[in-house]
Amino acid sequence: MSSLITAITEHTEAADFLAWPGDFDLDRGDHVEEVHLASGAALEGFAGDGAGGTFFFCGEGGEERPVLYADSEGRAGLIAVGLPELLRLLLVVPWWRDCPAFSATESAEAAAEYLADLPDLAATRDAAAAALGLVLPPETEVLARLREVATGTGRGADEEYVLVFTPENSPYEPLFTG
Repeated sequence: MSSLITAITEHTEAADFLAWPGDFDLDRGDHVEEVHLASGAALEGFAGDGAGGTFFFCGEGGEERPVLYADSEGRAGLIAVGLPELLRLLLVVPWWRDCPAFSATESAEAAAEYLADLPDLAATRDAAAAALGLVLPPETEVLARLREVATGTGRGADEEYVLVFTPENSPYEPLFTG
């Protein structure tokens, strides 16, 4: 099985969509603060966003590992279980940060703003998904899965995925409170 990270680097259209509007860049994997997981499990920054946030793989393994996102404001939380799930989130709902209640209404409002600037968003998203070999689920399914993972009704609310600011041994605030 080929690596999705390799596929992103080999397909410019996928990397471009993920960079914007996905706000996901494989060249930004270094987090600005020293952090660790409360559980002591491995933590590997592998991508970042333009606002200083970082995407981390949690635990041992490959691209199937849970993905934790930490923003630059001291909040963090699990957002996907595996890179394929994260990429589906970024492709289908690149404005996921604007959906703290995980609702279709929030998503529609955010989507309208993005579509005003990027009228070909659906076509470029579909081309990126095809280049990566991903089948995209409906938006409602992606938001429901984000809610499940981020709020702990799936995997993630327990201490296993609590990000800690190492110098002060203080936990980050939850990314979502729902």
